[in-house]
Amino acid sequence: MDTSKLIVIAIGGNSLIEDSKHVTVKSQYEAAQKTAHRIVKLVQDGHRVVIAHGNGPQVGFILLRAEYSSKILHSVPLDSCVADTQGAIGYQLQRALKNEFTASAVDAQVATIVTQVEVDPKDPSFTHPTKPIGSFMSQEDAEEHRQNHGWDIMEDSGRGFRRVVASPKPVSIVELETIRTLVENGVIVIAAGGGGIPVVRDESGALDGKEAVIDKDLAAALLAKQLKADMFVISTAVERVSLNFGKPDQKDLFTVSLDECQQYVDEGHFAPGSMLPKIQAMMDFVKTTGETGIITNPEHIYDAVYGDRGTKIVP
Repeated sequence: MDTSKLIVIAIGGNSLIEDSKHVTVKSQYEAAQKTAHRIVKLVQDGHRVVIAHGNGPQVGFILLRAEYSSKILHSVPLDSCVADTQGAIGYQLQRALKNEFTASAVDAQVATIVTQVEVDPKDPSFTHPTKPIGSFMSQEDAEEHRQNHGWDIMEDSGRGFRRVVASPKPVSIVELETIRTLVENGVIVIAAGGGGIPVVRDESGALDGKEAVIDKDLAAALLAKQLKADMFVISTAVERVSLNFGKPDQKDLFTVSLDECQQYVDEGHFAPGSMLPKIQAMMDFVKTTGETGIITNPEHIYDAVYGDRGTKIVP
């Protein structure tokens, strides 16, 4: 790429937790530093970058703290949990990027935007919530939460009971014009963290938060489309998308067309709670914009943009 591109990069919340035995804030910052180092290389090459991120583990930590302190403190609604993680993770990435800019003598600014994402109040997920959040519970504790707090509960693969919430599709980015203004003025922006804070708009136009979570990749794809990004990158746990993942006949995908992607989706190659939403988000972006999308792991972001790493999805 010889000219400056606008690249939207979606990194998973698990990207900040490299080892389940090391989940402290300090450990998460050290992981953020590694991601920042790879992204700064793109900035050095003159590209504009917008970063979205996941927050699943971090929201889980907040909910667990609330559970332990429930007898002495008020509960925290889920939309506020998402806002909390946007600030905390944004701070880690913002500090890590700024430190990388200083170390690399890059003259760039970075800002985190607490981002609301509008959803449809009639989205079917509100009547049939299926997204598990928080820790596992006994059946007794689950029933107590169902009765006293109105939680929807579901058994999770025989491992115990978990709270489930709605996961509505994103409709619009409330702070889109703020993000666009910053990008147009050369600022590296961190936005739509955790899929964005889910809000609905009433008849008067007022916004109200909802107890829900939005898929991070779908929200990042919407942001990339609305910003008219030149490239959309989803950073995940594997270097490439694969067919028959984990089986002896696993086949890694290098460059895939939209038609091929749809065929693989129809054949059931991608797990619904794992790779499928990433593929669907990427297909949506590529189909809408005609640009290229990439799925790869954090350590290969730069090489995937410039070389043959990762899986590229093309029109």
